[in-house]
Amino acid sequence: MRIYLNIFITSLVVFSHSFGQNKSNLELIDIFKMEHISEPKISPDGSKIVFVRNFKDVMTDKNLSNIWISNYDGSDMRPLTLGNHNDFGPIWSHDGQKIIFKSNRSDQKMKLYMMWIDTKDIMSLTNLPQTPKNVSWSHDDSYIAFNMFVPKTKPSIINMPPKPLGAVWNSPPVYIDDLVYRADGQGYLKAGNTQLFTLSLDGGSPKQLTFTEFDHGTPIWSKDDKSLFFSANFHKKEELEPNDSDIYQLSVSSGQLKKLTNRYGPDNNPVLSPDGSKIAYTGYEDTFQGYQQTELYVMNTDGSNSKCLSKNFDRDVANIQWHSDSEGLYFQYDEEGDTKIGHLSLKNKVHTITNNLGGLSLGRPYNSADFSVSLNEKFAYTLGGTEHPSDLGVTDGQTTKRLTAVNDDVFSYRNLSKVKEIWWKSSYDQQEIQGWLVTPPNFDPQKQYPFILEIHGGPFSSYGSVYSAEIQAFAAAGYVVLYANPRGSTSYGQKFGNLIHHDYPNHDYDDLMSGVDAVIKKGFIDEKNLFVTGGSGGGVLTAWIVGKTDRFKAAVVAKPVINWYSFVLYADNAPFFYKYWFPNKPWEDPSSYLKRSPLSYVSQVNTPTMLLTGEEDYRTPIAESEQFYAALKLENVETALVRIPGASHGIANKPSNLIAKIASILAWFEKYRD
Repeated sequence: MRIYLNIFITSLVVFSHSFGQNKSNLELIDIFKMEHISEPKISPDGSKIVFVRNFKDVMTDKNLSNIWISNYDGSDMRPLTLGNHNDFGPIWSHDGQKIIFKSNRSDQKMKLYMMWIDTKDIMSLTNLPQTPKNVSWSHDDSYIAFNMFVPKTKPSIINMPPKPLGAVWNSPPVYIDDLVYRADGQGYLKAGNTQLFTLSLDGGSPKQLTFTEFDHGTPIWSKDDKSLFFSANFHKKEELEPNDSDIYQLSVSSGQLKKLTNRYGPDNNPVLSPDGSKIAYTGYEDTFQGYQQTELYVMNTDGSNSKCLSKNFDRDVANIQWHSDSEGLYFQYDEEGDTKIGHLSLKNKVHTITNNLGGLSLGRPYNSADFSVSLNEKFAYTLGGTEHPSDLGVTDGQTTKRLTAVNDDVFSYRNLSKVKEIWWKSSYDQQEIQGWLVTPPNFDPQKQYPFILEIHGGPFSSYGSVYSAEIQAFAAAGYVVLYANPRGSTSYGQKFGNLIHHDYPNHDYDDLMSGVDAVIKKGFIDEKNLFVTGGSGGGVLTAWIVGKTDRFKAAVVAKPVINWYSFVLYADNAPFFYKYWFPNKPWEDPSSYLKRSPLSYVSQVNTPTMLLTGEEDYRTPIAESEQFYAALKLENVETALVRIPGASHGIANKPSNLIAKIASILAWFEKYRD
């Protein structure tokens, strides 16, 4: 009843606001009301789409989701599942009659379920202590394969004496000898590995196929259902070589393993062609650059005749899916802040199917999207835009249609800020830099407004023309906001991305300051009220900026790296960061680490600066923020430290955490705003 009651209540709210008063600006509590569409999966015949509708519960502070279904034309749209839990990950059977999905609907344990679409009957497939990860159907729809973490007992060299009967001691010491022993969003890692399983849909227990000391990627079936293809890093020194995975073939009956690729670099995401003769996969020849573009490869199923199809396409390739004729592939890519679906033929020819995908990153305007394609070349995708989080869109390559508008209830009585794309030249080398200017509701260009520069993380990522609750909240509070893609950002080609290779932060500062100057020239910015903030890589740049200039009245440095020397040894992926972001290990070349560390310039900081980080952030651990906070205090700079309890690097694992982050930033800026 929850969903129908909500629809009724929403209708009353919309009616009262639409006819009783003018629109008001967005409020932070509205984040709990925002929904978005994800995982659009079109049926094999293109007639129906199942998708995930994501919502939030203000009473339990949870992100929740249900699965819905719609005809391709948007008719007969209705929920397949209901309730305040998480239903997600729908996958169609090859005959289009069933789906498999994950849910914690029963006792909060995440299980696999199968649903018959015509009757909505549901059957639980698993009841395991661990959660299955990635699932694929066999071609005859009688089996599924999946990978799942299998814990193991790891011996310790520490032997505690037996405790007396009835004695209460602390938990025994935890013995760690792995290089990577914790991960952001997961905490301290348990001993074990991700193994491969098959399960008959007639019932029974899953059969474990692999028992190695390595992790196994998503399994896909061969055309005859006799073997599985997957990616894995089986190298003895895999901890020290994190980017050297290969594609393997595993016989389901015998367990015989065959390696299909052999080069230095990642080979991932195998996808079988419809005729069963080829495998497409993504990867690149690893040259230890900070940013390396992901390429599309195709080979025969025996591993022969491997060919790079995208070598002349200067963008990252993602989410590859075969054309039904096995003569080309569809994929998604980011170009100048816009996510698109493209097609790449086996003859290396590329054309674009549609654009304006996005909207999966609710907090900040990152490019994040998804799509699927049917056998008759119809597409379902997450439709993005600056005025709404992701909705459901469809296209046949000729016409496009928006099928949902899940936030129209909220936006019917709230003002949205307008977003305008702008370009400028960097003062350093005249590079063309793209950004987006967001103006407050009821904006008057004849007035003067306070200004916020908001900087993305990564640093190898990109912002785009998509909705951002965080940016909208800043604008609703009366600020003009600029967000941008300085050098190092993706979606502009490999050369632009690697302009910061072993040189970050540095001239990306000039790119951003040039953007600030370009906006000020428009005449509606109060130059006495300039503010700056950013998270992760944007936190690095924010801390760098206040060490280089006093132009900003206040700054909020969110989840930053402050000291590269300590970060590389303390973050959750030490073997990657030292090898790809620096030329040497910290003790071999400390000067390179120090000159790029904002901590080195703390004596030059005069700007009031807040530090903000999740307490369980293992990507940019809170110790980084604490170092800068202590240093600023010792330098008598006005500063504050905000800890978000229970939050990892993404912070918004709970809706209230996103609100807390935005409220903290605005509070600090308001404290210093004239």
